[in-house]
Amino acid sequence: MQADARLERGSRVLTPQSAPSLESDPELGPDPEEDARARAKFAALHGPALRASGVPERYWGRLLHKLEHEVFDAGEMFGIMQVEEVEEDEGEDEAARELRKKPNPGGELCYKVIVTNENGLQAADPNSIFLIDHAWTCRMAHARQQLQQVPGLLHRMANLMGIEFHGELPSAEAVDLVLEEMWKFNQTYQLAHGTAEEKVPVWYIMDEFGSRIQHADVPSFATAPFFYVPQRVAYTLLWPLRDLDTGEEVTRDFAYGEADPLIRRCVLLPWAPADLRDLSSSTPEPPDEHYQAILEENKEKLPVAISPAEYPCDHVFRVYTDIRQVLSHLTHPRFTFTQSEADADILYNFSHFKDYRRLSRERPNVLLNQFPCENLLTVKDCLASVARRAGGPEGPAWLPRTFNLRTELPQFVSYFQQRERRGEDNHWICKPWNLARSLDTHITKSLHSIIRHRESSPKVVSKYIESPVLFLREDVGRVKFDIRYIVLLRSVKPLTLFVYDVFWLRFSNRPFALNDLDDYEKHFTVMNYDPELVLKQMHYDEFVPEFEKQYPEFPWKSVQADIFQAFTELFQVACARPPPLGFCDYPSSRAMYAIDLMLKWDSRPDGKRVMQPQLLEVNFNPDCERACRCYPAFFNDVFSTLYLDEPDSCPVTRLV
Repeated sequence: MQADARLERGSRVLTPQSAPSLESDPELGPDPEEDARARAKFAALHGPALRASGVPERYWGRLLHKLEHEVFDAGEMFGIMQVEEVEEDEGEDEAARELRKKPNPGGELCYKVIVTNENGLQAADPNSIFLIDHAWTCRMAHARQQLQQVPGLLHRMANLMGIEFHGELPSAEAVDLVLEEMWKFNQTYQLAHGTAEEKVPVWYIMDEFGSRIQHADVPSFATAPFFYVPQRVAYTLLWPLRDLDTGEEVTRDFAYGEADPLIRRCVLLPWAPADLRDLSSSTPEPPDEHYQAILEENKEKLPVAISPAEYPCDHVFRVYTDIRQVLSHLTHPRFTFTQSEADADILYNFSHFKDYRRLSRERPNVLLNQFPCENLLTVKDCLASVARRAGGPEGPAWLPRTFNLRTELPQFVSYFQQRERRGEDNHWICKPWNLARSLDTHITKSLHSIIRHRESSPKVVSKYIESPVLFLREDVGRVKFDIRYIVLLRSVKPLTLFVYDVFWLRFSNRPFALNDLDDYEKHFTVMNYDPELVLKQMHYDEFVPEFEKQYPEFPWKSVQADIFQAFTELFQVACARPPPLGFCDYPSSRAMYAIDLMLKWDSRPDGKRVMQPQLLEVNFNPDCERACRCYPAFFNDVFSTLYLDEPDSCPVTRLV
């Protein structure tokens, strides 16, 4: 694995790059030519990471030496000092008192790292860069299990965080305390290459030395994670930002990169509690410039105006696709496959198309399986923004209250603290903008956890459904379930939208309760990607009578009508404004999306209990393996509806 640290939409990402060579360092070895080759190789592999992290080139040569020989020489320059509380001095001003009372992460004991070398430390010295080891590295899905099973880990973490630990065996209480306190110590990075699972952010806690370094708004040192490829080991680098004398404190900025004072205040909440309830928690739709920036970031080029493509009624369409399920199951005689993209009438691709402008100019009659600007629904932060057109600043009833943690952190903190004061449920689910399968998705009632998750990758946080409609599984009990519908968007203007009559169900494997929030099989329903998990499957025509048996006062036809109304409202607001504020009206576009939803209990003004649909996400090019297995004609139906305009012969319902 090759790695390099760089910022990408709010996260630290590790990916290989190339860079210039290092300056000569006579201490690296006796052979100048061999040293030069080693330095050049090191720079080519790690130079961009060091540049992105701001590590001055004067340190690179000694850094290579320390990495190759695993030199941990911070002890020769620094010491850890325990600070005891002293009685207040009546003559002490308020600023001095606040500085003295500055909370130390984790416990009542306060520690500082100071320069102990009698000659101080000079920033110009090439040796003034230091390796900090990592005491614990994990992905959050495995944190509890590691604390319970890795010998000595819980004891070390408890000591590092200032948590009392009694006995040798891990106790549930001690594990919970460490999992809560760890957000004052966690650092993170993300791998840019590999499988979806490998790209899930990595969290790590520096060793006792690194974890004792305190915060300062004007720090004396900088730190950055660094992955050393030859040894496949991650370290944290520490280097000075100025000269320091003996006795001066080593500090770093816990909110590094945040210039806005309000955002910094929010980011520093885990260490410096603050009451932000007086801030407005209202989240109106972002300005038009927000969507223009997204279009530019996605490098999507909008098409020129074209006339709708016209084909004879008996035309056989040549389809170019890289989707295996289409190749295996599209058998309709009006469609044939071609291996030449240039000869195709229909491009049905798995990856996102970008250059609509060129295609519209050169091949306007070529039909597609996607729309320009459809990320307004398929990316979670945009979905929440666009939905506010239907429900105002708090969003519509069919979407859980959602905040963009990159742009709406203060509003979220205020809303969280307001709910906390009112004694309302405060369970939240933190989700990446653009990952599926519940990857890197976390349920928590910890404000600190949510604030820190903002650093790992771009995320939204949505109100967790604390009162879901449950389904009684005879083998398990009352469990959560979600529903997937396939919707087919034929055109934007006029808006023409269908829903496939067959829907798919997913079930949790354990009875639902608002506890054990990291118990995947209790709180999540996606079980089909892990061969070790039980996958409960039920056809929709079996589900409906069983559902009505369990909830006789809620006929499925009525429940589904509310679901379809939510779909209709969503696509109406998404297509109501011109691009990039809404879906682009491109006559050659068609698309299939999967909408995942749950049902929750809610109350009307008259007190009557209702089942309220809650849309969870909209998926582009969803996995249709189950659809094809259970209904082999599935893609024939999809293509007939979208490309032949023959929905009457297909099991679809027209919504608009």
